[in-house]
Amino acid sequence: MTKREVIRILNEIGVLLELKGESFFKSRAYYEAARKLEIIDEDIEKLVSQQRLENIEGFGRALTQKITELVTTGQLKYYNKLRESIPSGLLDMLKIQGLGPKRIMTIHASLGINTIDELKKACEEDKLLDLPRFSKKIQAKILEGINNLNNYADKFHYNIGEMVANELLKHIINSPYVKRCQVAGSLRRKKEVVKDIDIIASSDNPHEVMNIFTNHSYVKEIIAKGETKSSVVLVNGMNADIRVVNDDEYPYALHHFTGSKEHNTALRHVAKKHGLKINEYGIFNGQQKIKCKDEVDFFKVFDMKYIHPELRENYGELEAALNNKLPHLVTLGDIKGMVHVHTMYSDGSATIKQLAKECIARGYKYLLISDHSKSAVYAGGLSEDEIKMQHEEIDILNEKYTDFKIFKGIESDILTDGSLDYSDEVLKSFDFIIGSVHSSFRMNEEKMTKRIIKALNNPYMTILGHPTGRLLLNRAGYKINIDKIIDTCIENNIIIEINANPYRLDIDWRYIKAAKDKGAKFVISSDAHSIKEFEYMRYGVNVARKGWLEHRDIFNCLSLEKVVDYLKL
Repeated sequence: MTKREVIRILNEIGVLLELKGESFFKSRAYYEAARKLEIIDEDIEKLVSQQRLENIEGFGRALTQKITELVTTGQLKYYNKLRESIPSGLLDMLKIQGLGPKRIMTIHASLGINTIDELKKACEEDKLLDLPRFSKKIQAKILEGINNLNNYADKFHYNIGEMVANELLKHIINSPYVKRCQVAGSLRRKKEVVKDIDIIASSDNPHEVMNIFTNHSYVKEIIAKGETKSSVVLVNGMNADIRVVNDDEYPYALHHFTGSKEHNTALRHVAKKHGLKINEYGIFNGQQKIKCKDEVDFFKVFDMKYIHPELRENYGELEAALNNKLPHLVTLGDIKGMVHVHTMYSDGSATIKQLAKECIARGYKYLLISDHSKSAVYAGGLSEDEIKMQHEEIDILNEKYTDFKIFKGIESDILTDGSLDYSDEVLKSFDFIIGSVHSSFRMNEEKMTKRIIKALNNPYMTILGHPTGRLLLNRAGYKINIDKIIDTCIENNIIIEINANPYRLDIDWRYIKAAKDKGAKFVISSDAHSIKEFEYMRYGVNVARKGWLEHRDIFNCLSLEKVVDYLKL
């Protein structure tokens, strides 16, 4: 059992205990254990085999025994018994936005509701209004959460799809029967949300490849198994398909099953103008097949430069390729510094020194610290005194570095009236300020747009954080006039954040290209609350690439010297 799985089970035990009505202190012990394992950068098997779990603060004998049982056997009797004692539908209800364990148990105990369908019916019949501390507003929010959950039922975050697909791919690529193999579809195009996994492989023995694919440990159910195509359901609920072609057909199949429907349709029109026909098996001039060894050759047939998979959405990429105007897309290696990082001063899990050390190890030249502001009480937002302490610590650390710098920032809440939640005297003490909306999401479009525009007109604002406030597969963005927001950012030289958290990926890539054409500037930020979340940066780069961004469009592709100059320090 992996460390990730142990952490998941510990968190779930905490939730299960809450659902049973146990003391929160008992639940918190498991939440804390999960959090500490997340922070510790050590292999879980070594911690167990070397009997070092009890050395971790808060890990008593009982907890150590449970983790040891999990790691050594892959099972935990206590956990299994706990799960069996609670209707599975109650666990499903936890997926509903705004519905926590206490409310679920109140609903279950009072109304005997065990499933989401039963809960939906109860909401529609106003039965929750008879319960203590349940208002019409809360009931409406629960019903909205159920509808959102149903709408997103067959969709998955990109990072989940990527992780699962990579495991399947490793299994297949290592086979002696496979010549070439790659993920296609929306995953290859780096869509923020995906429905399934498409794999294209070339082989002279497709029967063996089918067996390898369908026998993978991730496969829960075989939907169909044919000579060259198989479809399965995976243990996490995702569907996965594999198509096997001969190696001559591979470039055409890979392109066909990578591009969006709109991209492929548009390319067929281009092919027609060239007197050619195109399908998943080849490009044909009459009956003659035009030979291509890879996708670079494929696009050359149409006098085009290679179009990166992220761009194959029919957003003008074919015209750009024909006119040699494709962008030189930003890469992860272009990023020079880490922006929007939370520390232990608010709700982060690492110290400033630890974060700086990690940045240096990764080759970054700067770190822009931005803890939560004082209005974010739930996230340990910083008081004015804590800001002074943090700035003093940063000054001391900066004296030790020669070619690395820590910048003083804050993620300041944009209040309902559009003001930032510190006085001008405090705001001007920062090197930069990220302004973000963290409350009152349900304003109408006019009010929310005015709120954000007022913040953008604040002379201390530097970056607009997660501009639409969406949480993928959980919460739609708030209602705003995005064009007015972008125009105001450009007018006031405000940088637009691409929040790389895979559950946000905000601003949406669909807005980026037009904003870039108008002259907007962007920053790819991790919004990291731990060192491990530095890894989120690559998801932000995916979004930037889908939005046609180049390194020159992105703030943290600047050198340290240029960042200092930009911030006028």
